[in-house]
Amino acid sequence: MLRPVLSIGLVSATVLLGGMALTGSASAEPGAAPAQSQAAKYPADSLRALGDRVGLRIGTAVNTDELGSNADYTRITAEQFSSVTPENVMKWQLVEPTRGTYDWAAADRLVAFAKKNKQLVRGHTLVWHSQLPTWLSSDGYTTTLSNDELKALLKKHIQDQVKHFRGDIWQWDVVNEAFDDDGQPRQTIWYKAWGGLGYIADAFRWAREADPKALLFYNDYNLEFTGAKSNAVYDLVRSLKAQRVPIDGVGFQGHLDTQYGFPDLQNNLQRFADLGLKVAETEVDVRTFTQAPPNENTPTNPLAGYAQESYWSRALKACLAVRECISFTPWGFGDTYSWIPGWFDNPQEGAALLYDGNLQPKSQYYVLQQDLALAAGAPHRSGPGAGRN
Repeated sequence: MLRPVLSIGLVSATVLLGGMALTGSASAEPGAAPAQSQAAKYPADSLRALGDRVGLRIGTAVNTDELGSNADYTRITAEQFSSVTPENVMKWQLVEPTRGTYDWAAADRLVAFAKKNKQLVRGHTLVWHSQLPTWLSSDGYTTTLSNDELKALLKKHIQDQVKHFRGDIWQWDVVNEAFDDDGQPRQTIWYKAWGGLGYIADAFRWAREADPKALLFYNDYNLEFTGAKSNAVYDLVRSLKAQRVPIDGVGFQGHLDTQYGFPDLQNNLQRFADLGLKVAETEVDVRTFTQAPPNENTPTNPLAGYAQESYWSRALKACLAVRECISFTPWGFGDTYSWIPGWFDNPQEGAALLYDGNLQPKSQYYVLQQDLALAAGAPHRSGPGAGRN
């Protein structure tokens, strides 16, 4: 049933898109350069232009090695997306590889690119147990530094980095992945130094002191599924709100897999939003098996693409249905640059993004384009960073 419906929808979308005028964001937002009167140079049927009609920022994670050196990659990044997230260059491992010596160069280039192309920036990430510099910790769970040293270092890192980018960041992922899959706190160096989760509240307070206007997010994976982890994060966030900790939002990473059922994503987005928070889908991809499992005779999996189309569409529609969902960010856009095959050590698992290895749009891209084109009835986002009304 998906293919005929998709074909009809694409015809409708094409008719709608043909009559659209080129538009850009017209509002001034914290964490971004002031709005300019000249329209940005991107197509009227781009994902960013279509999302802009309901105030939804369509973003992407950016590989800064390709940005500027790969013409097609650079063009797509500029034309299709209204916000950008650095894949790696704002992580502690790269910004302070040697203790006491910062290297902001790559991150600064991304911020400059975003300003030039009228995009907002999601800062990723300030507090995480992974991708730490080796002088701090080799694994995020052990360290030779004392608790007092760790507390002082974390405060300095947060405030130095947030101050460096003050006025240039729309959303910060302040704390990333503080819980295990079973809903228990990760026993990281930060948890051990504080003797609990108190580091999270401190991190948000320090970030707010350094930039009063940036939106501050907690970010994690598997929040899409109602269960121990999602419930634990919900309880944490509710507690932070009760303590008047300056948390503005929760990021749902959205790393989906067609071998598992689709999560109750919209309900979870809404229940966090009902706490008085913004929400965002921050790292969306939909992986699948590009070949059938070994115990099957069929050499390829012809249904994989249909399932991926469905998951992408449902993930976007969940965000569109919740007014407080202010951005939808795939974790990159070209399959060549996806983290999935390397992480899972399985070349048969992947094909998770909107563009193929040659940076040509896949059917999943056109599904999102269609959904955004037909989303005129979705609630318009409001507040800092929302597109034109």
